[in-house]
Amino acid sequence: MLPPLPDLLATARVVALPLVTRFRGIEVREAMLLEGPNGFTEFSAFTEYGDDEASRWLAAAIDFGWSEGHPLLRDAIRVNATLPAVAADEVAGILDRFPGCRTVKIKVADPGQVLADDVARVSAARDYLGPEGRIRIDANAGWTVDEAEKAIHALAAFDLEYVEQPCATVDELAQVRTRVKYMGIPIAADESVRKAADPLAVARAGAADLLVIKAQPLGGISAALSIIAESGLPVVVSSALETSVGISMGLHLAASIPELEFDCGLATASLLQVDVTDEPLLPVNGQLPVRRVVPSAGLLASNAASLDRSNWWLARLQRCYELLT
Repeated sequence: MLPPLPDLLATARVVALPLVTRFRGIEVREAMLLEGPNGFTEFSAFTEYGDDEASRWLAAAIDFGWSEGHPLLRDAIRVNATLPAVAADEVAGILDRFPGCRTVKIKVADPGQVLADDVARVSAARDYLGPEGRIRIDANAGWTVDEAEKAIHALAAFDLEYVEQPCATVDELAQVRTRVKYMGIPIAADESVRKAADPLAVARAGAADLLVIKAQPLGGISAALSIIAESGLPVVVSSALETSVGISMGLHLAASIPELEFDCGLATASLLQVDVTDEPLLPVNGQLPVRRVVPSAGLLASNAASLDRSNWWLARLQRCYELLT
């Protein structure tokens, strides 16, 4: 059952947090924090998402704040660094924010850039990590099948752990997977899971070797665990550029999964200039602890969104709540 809408509205706080560098096309991350019986939770669907999609993020927030939790199988999660589509000479400065991380996920295929930019960035990351570090790339569906094949060939020399969402559709993913299979580079699906009407379609089609799972976009920990169990594929738990409150949800999801073969993409609080808590979830020796996060009243106040933006989020919350009912 859903908590009463007035209970959600009574605790809702909206923040606007500047990023260290432009990421995913934005420089400020907006999020709404709520407090339920289990503690603080987060509703932070990206602002361009429609209400149907955003309502799943609200369901996740309610699940984490109001529903019974799941047994935790570990108390810390090994995480990867996340490298935005920055210039090669900026790579070290960004990766220094992720101490102890042995794995880096690198954004490629960014609008306005070319393959040579991606090669330079990945090369700089390999130099930073050394030969034993792990590199995965994420194209966010930015390539055609032919572009993906060409790019993977160009980047394969840097010993890729996997390639995430090289193309947009399940059929395209399947084609890319077939074309590069002889190279031994796995294909991961992200948008084809979290933005799909049927998040299991990519697994049934044999179009990916692993799934990238995010708690909020999939409707919460319970929904995500069901998808993982039904898919039969290994998974990487990742964040959606959330505050430490939202990342805590992802950590609880990761800690509930029996087998985690890959480092998780849950260290993205390192990309925020400021967080909502005095004890942000930042990696230490490449790991994050599994714990709830309590926001700081001072940081909530100093990073509060404008009245117009807060009202926009409150109206969005009410519309998404109506869809859930």
